[in-house]
Amino acid sequence: VAMAATSRVMRAVRVLEFGGPEVLKLQSDVLVPIPKENQVLIKVHACGVNPVETYIRSGTYARKPALPYTPGSDVSGVIEGVGEHVTAFKKGDRVFTLETVSGGYAEYAIAAANRVFPLPDKLDFRQGAALGVPYFTAYRALFQKGCAKAGESVLVHGASGGVGLAACQIARACGLKVLGTAGTEEGINVILRNGAHQAFNHRDPNYIERIKECTGPGGVDIIIEMLSNVNLDADLQLLAHGGRVMVVGCRGRIEINPRDTMSKESSIIGVSLFLATEEERHECAMALLDGIEAGWLKPIVGSEYPLEKVAKAHEDIICSSGAQGKMVLLL
Repeated sequence: VAMAATSRVMRAVRVLEFGGPEVLKLQSDVLVPIPKENQVLIKVHACGVNPVETYIRSGTYARKPALPYTPGSDVSGVIEGVGEHVTAFKKGDRVFTLETVSGGYAEYAIAAANRVFPLPDKLDFRQGAALGVPYFTAYRALFQKGCAKAGESVLVHGASGGVGLAACQIARACGLKVLGTAGTEEGINVILRNGAHQAFNHRDPNYIERIKECTGPGGVDIIIEMLSNVNLDADLQLLAHGGRVMVVGCRGRIEINPRDTMSKESSIIGVSLFLATEEERHECAMALLDGIEAGWLKPIVGSEYPLEKVAKAHEDIICSSGAQGKMVLLL
């Protein structure tokens, strides 16, 4: 049986060398992997595309996978098979993942059973692929690292993307005052529909002043920052006493004046989902599944691409004029 299983092939995206989007190659003769102990095999229906995957592909990121590899972590689909000692899932279960072992840009993916969660019937597979990295990151940034409390204010910088919309929905449901920025009129509208009390266009040259008018002299308690190499210096001016900037995304260097942190005893805190403990991941999952059940957590899916257009997806996630929801690959 094992020999028959290994002869099955699938379509999968492979990266044979680091470089631009053109190094993403769709191959149709990749062996379907076999789940080992404490692993599951998922028939992939959709896979999220995250900015970090473009950094890893380019070879500029701290973590470099061994070549060749298949990118992708946010998979949703159906359990196809389970390895030894897996009791939480069975063939046919609808699931989503936080990360994969074999790569998500493929028709089948292996994941550790403890990184897989049930996908509630309320969500389709496209929405399931928008859950993992964005919502876990947003929850971690707000509560596990940012220590957010009901009644505080949060500014979500770049709120119309996957992590941004997740942060808006979660923060609103948990009693925070939510401000968000986006770069297009459509982006502004989508964040207002998904939890933001007020929204600002970050292409408006005076938008920082508008945020200050809104928050008053007190400033904002927490900033969720997707592009810290552009915004960090200005963020420090917007913070309240004891305020926190949560660095979720960065595409380069920036110069700041550390004195700006002294005057308000403010903090700049890095957020990496990769470093979350088992307990922290479990806490995130429980909070998010409760949110889906309650009805306030509804992933917004943006651009959709077939697997053949993966290079275009990687280009668009970095170069598009403004995000509106989570980018997904459909299989």
